[in-house]
Amino acid sequence: MSKNFTNVLIEDAIAIVEIDHAPANTLSSACIAELREVFNNLSNDKQVKAIILTGAGRFFVAGADIKEFVAAFGNEDKGLDMAVAGQAICDEIENMKKPVIAAINGACLGGGLELAMGCHYRIAVPDAILGLPELKLGLIPGFGGTQRLSRLTGTATALELILTSKQLKGKEAKEVGIVQLVVSPEELLPSAKTIAKAFIEGKSMTSITRAVECIIGGANESLADGLERERSRFAELFLTDDAKEGVQAFIEKRKPLFTHK
Repeated sequence: MSKNFTNVLIEDAIAIVEIDHAPANTLSSACIAELREVFNNLSNDKQVKAIILTGAGRFFVAGADIKEFVAAFGNEDKGLDMAVAGQAICDEIENMKKPVIAAINGACLGGGLELAMGCHYRIAVPDAILGLPELKLGLIPGFGGTQRLSRLTGTATALELILTSKQLKGKEAKEVGIVQLVVSPEELLPSAKTIAKAFIEGKSMTSITRAVECIIGGANESLADGLERERSRFAELFLTDDAKEGVQAFIEKRKPLFTHK
C-alpha cells in the first residue's frame, strides 16, 4: 500500500499511525480514504493488538480540508458525500475490536476532534487545543461531533461547546470528559504506549476484542440488547483455548500462555 498522508510503525504488537499531511494534517477526502484503508489493514493484522493515532508536527488534525467545501456549495449531494466519508472513518475506528488510543499532540479541531472522539481513549498535551468551531463557518460538525461530544460530556456541555465554538486546552478537555489523561509532550507517546501495553499485556485477544465490542456496541443500544450481546460473547469464550488456559493458569497459580485462539 502506497501511503501519502500517514506513517505507520508497528512495534511490540502496537501500531502507531501518524497523520502526516502538511501543513496542518487536514482531513482531505484522499487523507480520509487512506486512513480508512490503514485501519482496515490493521484490523486484519493479527500481529497488531492495539493502535495509537497521532499527528506529525505541531498538529493532531486541524480539521477537515476547507478548500474541498468550496466545491460543494450549491450541491447538497457533495456535502452529504463528505459527511458520509467523515462519519465512516470515525465509525470504523470506534468499531475496531482492538483498543485505539488518540495521542493528541497539538491542535485537534473540527474533524480532528471528531476523529479523536472515535478513538477509545484520549491523551492530550497541556497546550493541545480542542474544539468544534464549525458554526463560525456557517456549518455544523458533520463527522459525528454533535453525537459523540454529547455522549462524552453530557448534552448541556456539548451544546455550550458547539454553540459557542469554544476551544479547550488539554486540562480543560479532561475536566469535561473529552480526554482521560494530560501529559507533557515528551511523555505523550511513551504514556500512550504504556496504556496500550496495559490494555493488552497478559491478556488474550479473544477476550479483548469481545470486551471492546460489548462496551462500544452496548453504548449505542438498549440495556437489554447490550446484556444479550454480553451473554453471547461470554458464552463464546468457553469454546476458546485461551479461556481454558486462563482459568487453568489461575487455578495453578501461574502466568497463562495465551495463543489468542
